[in-house]
Amino acid sequence: MFLLILNALLAAGAGEVQLRPLDTIHLRDPFILAMSEEKCYYLYGTGFQGLPNGPGFACFRSADLKAWEGPIAVFRRPEGFWADHEYWAPEVHRHQGRYYMFASFHAPSHTRGTQILVADVPQGPFRVHSPEPVTPPDWECLDGTLFIDEQQQPWIVFCHEWVQVRDGEICARRLSGDLTRGEGDARLLFHASEAAWTGTMGFGQKEEGLITDGPFLHRGQDGALFMLWSSFGEDKRYRQAVARSASGTLEGPWTQSSAPVFDNDGGHGMLFRDLEGRLTLCLHQPNKSPQERPRLFRVEEKNGELALTPL
Repeated sequence: MFLLILNALLAAGAGEVQLRPLDTIHLRDPFILAMSEEKCYYLYGTGFQGLPNGPGFACFRSADLKAWEGPIAVFRRPEGFWADHEYWAPEVHRHQGRYYMFASFHAPSHTRGTQILVADVPQGPFRVHSPEPVTPPDWECLDGTLFIDEQQQPWIVFCHEWVQVRDGEICARRLSGDLTRGEGDARLLFHASEAAWTGTMGFGQKEEGLITDGPFLHRGQDGALFMLWSSFGEDKRYRQAVARSASGTLEGPWTQSSAPVFDNDGGHGMLFRDLEGRLTLCLHQPNKSPQERPRLFRVEEKNGELALTPL
């Protein structure tokens, strides 16, 4: 459908649509939403805060994961919105017929948190949905993702930042059924130190710490529950890791793979199925600005592990 629309526009003389290859798009924390109805993909990520009328988010659109149209503005800071900088890690989840963006925001007078936006279509415009961040208000948090459990209860899984706890945490908190608020206390799932390969980083702070980034949940073919997450090794290089829930539920306990699934200075990945149903990983690599680019890998589940093949 997307290609048909593009061809029709070009044939009608509506102007040339600029398409660009994936390796020319500067984005961190990439997230891809596959739309079978439209036969296309939407790519979101950290990197387009310099939009007209203030900070916000943009997306790119593709029919084949190779040629991309964009950037297309999907959210601009509305008047009076509390966060004025560091708009990070947008994820868009289709839920009950609408599109919910989980994104991290910050302001000098406010702890960093993940707030939920909503739109009727993937390209927005997104508008503020939860009145405030759904992560704990006195915590420094980022990289929230949506998880729906076996009882159809929505949760946010997120990082409690190392700048506050030093040994970075991945936590979960119940959400209300309409995704407008967090409910109850957050639950600790695991610390960064539970993975044997992690090392400390500083980023200009007085003390170094162990970092957790980018949780993303995936239900395997055998029913196993995997979590993708990222951190740094002792050599300060960024890595993509996988943890597995021993119980098959969000509560865990979570066991860490002995080594990262990708260790070549890339991470903050997520999994999606392409329009042919093939499991695909998207992450950014390298981790140094402004060189970050989205990268794609075909994924196979082998003996309870994830094996990657570059696309």
